[in-house]
Amino acid sequence: MQSPGFLFLYALAYAGGVVAYTPFLMLVLPARVSELAGPENIRWLGYIVFAGAAAASLSGIFSGWLSDRLRSRRGCVAAGLASTIILQLAMVRCETIFALLWVVVAWQIALNLMLVPLIAWAGDRVPDEQKGLLGGLLAIAPPLGALSGMALPPDEAGGLADKLIMIAVMTAALVIPLLVFGGRGAALSFPDTAESRRGVHMRLASGRLRMWLARLLMQLSGAALAAYLYFWLREVDPHLGDGGKSILFAAGLAISVVAALGLGRRIDCVGQGFRVLAILALLASAALVAMALSAAAGSAKLAYVLFAAANATFLALHAGQTLRVLPDAARRGRGIGIFNLTNTAPSLIMPWIAISVVPASGFAGLFLIFAALALCAALLLAAMPTFE
Repeated sequence: MQSPGFLFLYALAYAGGVVAYTPFLMLVLPARVSELAGPENIRWLGYIVFAGAAAASLSGIFSGWLSDRLRSRRGCVAAGLASTIILQLAMVRCETIFALLWVVVAWQIALNLMLVPLIAWAGDRVPDEQKGLLGGLLAIAPPLGALSGMALPPDEAGGLADKLIMIAVMTAALVIPLLVFGGRGAALSFPDTAESRRGVHMRLASGRLRMWLARLLMQLSGAALAAYLYFWLREVDPHLGDGGKSILFAAGLAISVVAALGLGRRIDCVGQGFRVLAILALLASAALVAMALSAAAGSAKLAYVLFAAANATFLALHAGQTLRVLPDAARRGRGIGIFNLTNTAPSLIMPWIAISVVPASGFAGLFLIFAALALCAALLLAAMPTFE
């Protein structure tokens, strides 16, 4: 069993990884693209985001494999942290949009060299009896990532370099304590003879596939809401300002932190983590249906808060429970890299679904489709096999 101190340091380091990319992708990168690309900023931002997502997809698998081979999660995290910061600061020197694109691609590779071994580190060190609490603690990462944007100097007080330096400082401050005080290096454990039996191996393979598909289905709806929330809220309540939109977003994240910690602790005490995930996916599906069918602005916004809370809680607890279906430390990093495809693939899939559905059926049709996908995720998890 790991000490609360280690779990806290790990949660902070995980949040540091989120802080490394959230304010940059949401605020800094679009502004820099606008400066370099001018009226072509939307098109070039799309190119850069697509290229970055492709690089992240491939580099995540490679980074996990590398940490498996080296058997040094800490070393890979440290190297990834250093290279992430260096490449991010190097963006100040990019004077053309082409140069920025390639530096962002390299930065995504470095970022995954930090993130994927970091997740595998938890699989090496945290036993199943604490993975519920671990998932609950990971729920603090999205709010910290969102709040970190508020720490950046305003445009009139600082330029691109000042903002990138602030992101680098926040990232380092959150990740370095785990590297220094996180105890000995990752204690790689290999599967015992029971886990190597054919029957258990087949159930683990089935569990991994179900967990992978369930996260992908849930991430699709989350990506759609992140991309189109502004436009949907403008239809639902034309008088709702940016402050009101931010409050709704923050409310969902705040509820998810409390829910994830409470449910994570319960999972550790009574088990049934996969069933909890299935219930959360079902709640998210119901909330999406309510968003699609609600005629009143108040009920539609309340349904969104419920969806945001259920989805964020699901993703946090899913991260912890995923480690249960990756018991072989010799291949855990590579497995996590494959699971990370569920974080990048939605950005490549979701826009085409939205473009095909919204013009003809509106956001109601889009939300009903994602509600059906979330329901499929719930069914997949409700039928999870046992591994003992």
